[in-house]
Amino acid sequence: MSPALRPMIGISACRRSLNNIWTIHAVGDKYVQVVTDVIGGLPLILPAVGAGDNGGLDTDRVLDMLDGVMLTGSPSNVEPSNYGGHPARRGVAADPARDMTTLPLIRRALERAVPLFAICRGFQELNVALGGTLHQHVEEVPGRMDHRAPKVEAFEAKIAPAHPIAITPGGQLHKLLGCTEADVNSLHGQGIDRLAPGLKIEAVAPDGQIEAVSVPDAPGFVCAVQWHPEAQARENPLSMKLFDAFTTACRARAASRLAVPFRAAAE
Repeated sequence: MSPALRPMIGISACRRSLNNIWTIHAVGDKYVQVVTDVIGGLPLILPAVGAGDNGGLDTDRVLDMLDGVMLTGSPSNVEPSNYGGHPARRGVAADPARDMTTLPLIRRALERAVPLFAICRGFQELNVALGGTLHQHVEEVPGRMDHRAPKVEAFEAKIAPAHPIAITPGGQLHKLLGCTEADVNSLHGQGIDRLAPGLKIEAVAPDGQIEAVSVPDAPGFVCAVQWHPEAQARENPLSMKLFDAFTTACRARAASRLAVPFRAAAE
């Protein structure tokens, strides 16, 4: 591929405290590696600074440059105030600056048909951005399993398949993967409660927890999953098919976007 056609992928970052001294904007290296090594793209890390004219991201200007957006997983939870939930318990990790960045970004990316891949927290952000709600502690919901990461040190054990999913026959995910069952990892505490208007369920866990959704009326590519396909993006056939589809959409946008000049600055 010509270097000029390498898709530019925006990756959502988190705002974190380092050693309780420094504030940093960070993203897991696995997401960067997926963009560079699997998609063959150029990663652009999007800091958690909010959106708008007062020091935040100029969402439209950023999307002008992007061929895709990847919403990452994170140890932090979406602030319940964003969906009318009860205040979070003391000690639960939050990242309101990320919320203020990603929620507007999601809505505008959908409107502008920028390919979107939402993973774990990003999956939950998509639901909240479009008007849905979340369970703050899925393991406490009657009838639900504990979907949190296993308490082991080894990385391979953390990302190993944890449970099967039932994939909606005839849906987007079924068409992408060619199967109605699959095994996925599970590393989340939050989960979708009320599904947002405009979203369609694409897969559920054995306990009924929603594991994948689509946006049928979106003008562009959208893939949203609760698990972590980036953890085995080059080894797991399920993950490979998801990233192949995202890559195709991003490359198509790169070819289209670079065929016309960027919007001129206002005179």
